[in-house]
Amino acid sequence: LDGLMAAGMRMDRFCANCPVCSPTRAALLTGRYPDMVGVPGVIRTHQADSWGYLKEEALLLPQMLKRVGYDTTIVGKWHLGLTEPNVPNSRGFDHFHGFLGDMMDDYWNHRRHGINYMYRDRQRIDPQGHATDLFTQWACETIRSRKDRPEPFFLYLAYNAPHTPIHPPEEWVRKVQARQPGISDRRARLVALIEHLDHGIGQVVDCLKETGQWENTLLIFTSDNGGQSGVGANNGPLRGGKQDMWEGGIRVPFCAVWPGRIAAGRRDQDTVACTMDLFPTVCEAAGMSVEHEIDGRSFLGRLLGHSQPWPDRYLVWVRREGNRRYQGRAYYAIRFGPWKLLQNTPFEPMQLYNLDEDLAEEKPLPTSHPMYGRLETELRRHINRAGGIPWAKDPVDIDRVYEGI
Repeated sequence: LDGLMAAGMRMDRFCANCPVCSPTRAALLTGRYPDMVGVPGVIRTHQADSWGYLKEEALLLPQMLKRVGYDTTIVGKWHLGLTEPNVPNSRGFDHFHGFLGDMMDDYWNHRRHGINYMYRDRQRIDPQGHATDLFTQWACETIRSRKDRPEPFFLYLAYNAPHTPIHPPEEWVRKVQARQPGISDRRARLVALIEHLDHGIGQVVDCLKETGQWENTLLIFTSDNGGQSGVGANNGPLRGGKQDMWEGGIRVPFCAVWPGRIAAGRRDQDTVACTMDLFPTVCEAAGMSVEHEIDGRSFLGRLLGHSQPWPDRYLVWVRREGNRRYQGRAYYAIRFGPWKLLQNTPFEPMQLYNLDEDLAEEKPLPTSHPMYGRLETELRRHINRAGGIPWAKDPVDIDRVYEGI
């Protein structure tokens, strides 16, 4: 990852569209706020604790790219539905090789609640090996298969790592412990899982280079949420982590590499962009315009070093969740420029911060501040707009996966 950051452009203010997974993935693939496409919360394998249903009419990024001749593949974690029509091969992907569900209970047996969600297209498979290694292998197989083919390809590689459970190969744990004597076991295991992931990404980059496709490939790396504090993540000066609307929950790493197009070693410390902005950015890079309504906007010009205007806009974050803390309700954050209004449960008041002066979000401003009311009003407008989008479907038999079993 350090090599990728050096080879392209890093963005320090890039944000995920949600502090958890499914909503951010929905934003990536649709260019919309996740609650505008029916995914305000995590889509889980158990209907009683699932908080999203991807809108069937939503146009996904692979569907767009197929219009201009792209071969489309997803390797890794899907996490946007278990049954038709919300499965990869029915939502624009020519090829699917990965995990249909939300999280694995074990990185080696790939089960969730005892059910195998590993698939190749519509066929259930039962591969042997660590999930990170498998996804790396399958991504490289895809890349090799595209060598010397006339049509361009789109590969969406979505690793499970470093999601819980923290299951790194033991040899990677030993490497970390040898390098950092005294490191806690919890921290060592998370670092090992991330370094193992880093190694896999390096293999994918090497494969692009070995097949002669590196120079003609736009490669983007980012994450779906901030680091999870409870398993040893360190989000630096940012408060909170995964699940929080604090910056530690939504600000994520980002870099884009495109040899000959994106200058190496650049660092953008100003542009506030979100996951949903990748949809129009990738479409523009592929030479196509987006004619239907989306919420994201392309920042390709900024990646290419052009003088692209980037005026402030309202940005909204939402997450709906169950359990005692959330009780099936949604909680929100909204931002305009440096001003950010947020809550971390549906039952606590909103707090206003100026991120330019208080990045750690430790000094809430009074409710009488003019920006408090302005952001509150705009947030209500968004909630009203998204309120007509269903986020649940009639209960289904969750043991019925999409090939009919």
